Formats: sequence, structure tokens, C-alpha cells
Amino acid sequence: MTHVPRAALAAALCLLAASARADQMAAVAPAAQEGRPAAADVSALQPLVDAAGTGATVEVPAGEYAGDLVIDKPLRLVGRGRPLLLGSGRGSVVRIRTDGVTVEGFAIDGRRGGDLSLDSAGVHTSARDTTLRDLDIREAIFGVYLREASGAVVERCRIRGIPGREAGEKGSGIHAYNLEGFRFEDNEIVDVRDGLYLQNASRGVLRRNTARDVRYGLHYMFSDDNVFEDNTFENGAAGTAIMYSKRIVFRRNRFVRNRGFASVGLLFQTCDDVLAEDNLVADNARGVFIEGSHRITLKGNAVAGSDVAVILYDPAGGHRFEGNVFVGNRSPLELVARRTDTVFRGNYWSGNDEPDLDGDGRSDRPYVLTSVFDHFRGNLTAADLLADSFAAAAIGAAERAFPVLRAVPVEDPEPLARPPLMARVPTSRPREGRASPIGLVASAALTLLGALTMRVGAR
Repeated sequence: MTHVPRAALAAALCLLAASARADQMAAVAPAAQEGRPAAADVSALQPLVDAAGTGATVEVPAGEYAGDLVIDKPLRLVGRGRPLLLGSGRGSVVRIRTDGVTVEGFAIDGRRGGDLSLDSAGVHTSARDTTLRDLDIREAIFGVYLREASGAVVERCRIRGIPGREAGEKGSGIHAYNLEGFRFEDNEIVDVRDGLYLQNASRGVLRRNTARDVRYGLHYMFSDDNVFEDNTFENGAAGTAIMYSKRIVFRRNRFVRNRGFASVGLLFQTCDDVLAEDNLVADNARGVFIEGSHRITLKGNAVAGSDVAVILYDPAGGHRFEGNVFVGNRSPLELVARRTDTVFRGNYWSGNDEPDLDGDGRSDRPYVLTSVFDHFRGNLTAADLLADSFAAAAIGAAERAFPVLRAVPVEDPEPLARPPLMARVPTSRPREGRASPIGLVASAALTLLGALTMRVGAR
């Protein structure tokens, strides 16, 4: 594996955060809203929709319907036999412009067209209480664009972006701007720029969604009071970025296989009062990254197979790590500060070799997360070349025996001697036809963890 000097890594992570901030500044105001399409681009279904009464259910039989469709009255549009809405290639295929619309049961093809600067999408809505259900959306710039669409529901949709395009030429799978009280459930998003993009989107529930083969699985700003449960964010170039937000809950999610120069399983930038529990954070370049945040609590999570388990840029954020399992990570912690008030207590660390002589389930001495080698590594970039060497291990052993060189001591005072049962943490699902050395290490580490927990539970 190529070793990245820590100074370069820190610069890359700062650039990652700066890039996300720049994206946010560029996306504060959405594009001018698309109107009705030109006459040559109007959908063959438009006369049927225009003739329907307010609140009607319009059933569409199987077939192919070319052109772009505007829905400007409350109704329920239902496809029978998966009819295909084949867009003009010059704008959003379905444009919802009034409250209380439901669209379900269609395939939607953007024909690789539209305009990124106009937010062209498979479905674009600027109305409240839109429901999108059981849609197959492909080759559109954005999959679903929700603009000021409070009360939106997006469920059981499959969104695939435009293959072969660079991330900057594509939009998000589900893009949510300036809304509240929404629900996203059971969606699958592949090969887009960002899987889920939330900006000023609050009081939402997001369950059982999958975003993979993307830039960010979750790109998230100024969005408070949201709950994420049982989602998968996988194989991202940068992983997930949660920024400028408060009171977020993550339960039983997978943040896995996010590997790139500055990839992070979970990145918190300027966030407050976050709870992450029972999540799997595995096979990422960095597991958890925290900067400029307050009161981030992680408990009962499994962090495995990462180059660095936790990176802290916060000297005094009031964060807590309790009851987590850290297994198979090259380094448990990188502290980019001279001090910290972060509490690590009662976690299991696979690198901890301290005994439990009194049999109370906890090691008899604290587990020290920082090492003098990490101190050298932070100040001598060439030391990164020795990160996996016998010399690094020897320095770590010498420091434990003679802890006189320790620069910034951070420790878990009550480390678990055995991994706890973690029945609520999801397992890692193998990618079909894909395997990486790091992924195999993470899988082996998790398998060992499972075996150990089964032994503990059988006692």
C-alpha cells in the first residue's frame, strides 16, 4: 500500500472540507426553475394529465412515452407494467409544480441529456407533499431533485446515473434543498456524483437506503434533527461529509469501503450534538474524522480495517467514545492538537495486549491510544514509510515500557479485555466480483471479532 505523509494527508483533508464548503456556497441558490417544455419536447402523456380532474388517479399502461411531462395539479400518476417515460434529453423528464402529487411505478430515462446548471433531473419537484414511489430512474443528470418540497416521500426508487461521466458532470441521486418533514426509504443509488445530498433539509427520516460507487455517499449541510437508520454508504471516493448541522442520529448504518486519498467513513465538520450508535465503519481510509464540532457521541460502533480509526482536530469538543470495538486498524488515533477533552472509555481495542488479571472484563491498565511513533510521524513525514515496520512496533513497545517520550497522552482508562456482543451492528456485505487486500483484512478482522463475541456469549 502507498504511504501518504501525514502532513500531506492533513492538507488533503482540509482541502476536502474546503471543497465541500465551496460546493455549499455554489449551491445555496438552486437554478432558475425549468418551465413547460417546448412543443416538440412535450410528453405524449401530457394531454392525459391535463384532462384529469384535481385529485384524480391516472393509470398509464405499459409502453414507451416520449417527451417531458409537467404535472401542475394534485393527482396520482400510476404506471401499470412499468411504462417508460423517455425524456427529450433537454430538461427534466417529470416536472412537478403543485402540491400533493404522487408518481409511482415508472421507468424514467433522461437520455444522458439536460443541463446541470438548470438542475435537470429524472423527477424535479418544487412542490410540497410530493410522493415518488417505485421508480427506476437512469441516465438523468440528477435522479430526484427536491426543491423546497417539504413533506416529500421518496421510497423504493432505483437511481443510476450516467456511466462514464466525471463526478463534476453529474448531479446527485437524491438532492434535497430547503425542505423539512421528509422521508427517504429503501432507495438504491449508484454511479452519481453524491448519493444523498441534503442542504437545509431538516426533520427527516432516512432508512434502508443504499448509495454506492459515488463521490460522497452522503453530502450534508445545514440540516438539523434528522435520523439515519439501516443505510449503506459504500465505495465512495470521499465517503460521507456531515457539515454545519445539529442533532443528528445515526443507527445501524454501514459506512464501508470508502477509499481514496482523502476518504473518510464519517466526517463531522462543525456539527453539534450528534449520536452515532451501532454502526459499522469498515475498510475506510479513515474511519471517523471530527473537526470544529461539539458533543459527538459514538457508542456501540464497530470501526475496523481502516488506516486510522479516529482523527481528531478538536482540542475541546466534549466528544465521547464508549462501548465501541476498534479492530484491525493500523492506528487507533491521530490527534491534530496539543490537548483534547475527548473521552474514550470502555472500548475494545484489538491492539491492546494488557491483561485482565482480576477477571472483571477490563484490562488492568489503561490503553494508550497515542504513541511516540505517531508523534514522530506527525513531525517527520518520512516516518510514514516505516509505519508498518518492525521499527515502528519497537518504538511503540519501548514507549509502553518507558513512557517518558509521550507528547500528548490520550488513553482509554477502562478498555474492554474482550469484545462485547454487538448484535445490533450490521454485518459487511461483500461486493460481487470485488476484493481488495484491505477489504480482506477488514473481513478477517470482523470474522475474528464475531468468533470472539460468540465465545463470550457462550460463557
